[in-house]
Amino acid sequence: MTTDPVVGVLAVQGDVREHLSVLAECDVVARPVRRASELADVDALVLPGGESTTIDKLTRVFELREPLLDRLAAGMPVYGSCAGMILLADRVQDGVEGQLTFGGIDMTVRRNAFGRQLDSFEEDLRFAGLAGPPVRAVFIRAPWVEQVGPQVEVLAQVEAGPAAGRIVAVRQGNLLATSFHPEITGDTRVHRYFVEMVRSAEA
Repeated sequence: MTTDPVVGVLAVQGDVREHLSVLAECDVVARPVRRASELADVDALVLPGGESTTIDKLTRVFELREPLLDRLAAGMPVYGSCAGMILLADRVQDGVEGQLTFGGIDMTVRRNAFGRQLDSFEEDLRFAGLAGPPVRAVFIRAPWVEQVGPQVEVLAQVEAGPAAGRIVAVRQGNLLATSFHPEITGDTRVHRYFVEMVRSAEA
């Protein structure tokens, strides 16, 4: 019998409970992660929305940064939403002085891009690889992707309005990132997409 994968949610700051709730619907064991010992016990990790600079600082306070970087280097699947997208970016524009990311996705992300240029908003997006209707995407002071490297797959872009064409979902290998918050809409498809990534990585 195949055991369900264990997916952690980095639980130092941000919308942790929402991600745990959605993951619980996706046939995985969902656990909060605050310590290196808890990180060692998960097969994959979600980096939630919140404040990227605060999450960065707190992972250092909780001595999670180096273990997390080690797991990323070893190929652990990670999904980052909103602030989590910033943390997975190799390069950040409009970052705070001294801000660090975990990196892993060859992309440049503009921090608070939607928050400074547009109000928080919702939009239906076509998301590559997801069957069914468009994904209802909720953007809250969200980043967007300015540039991607050749190994990055663009999964979704804003289709209308002043931000038309902006990249808001990407994947590189075992890493997935979205500008928006699928954990608050009741649609589990993005999380299920990530769970399939986790299962494929274990195969």
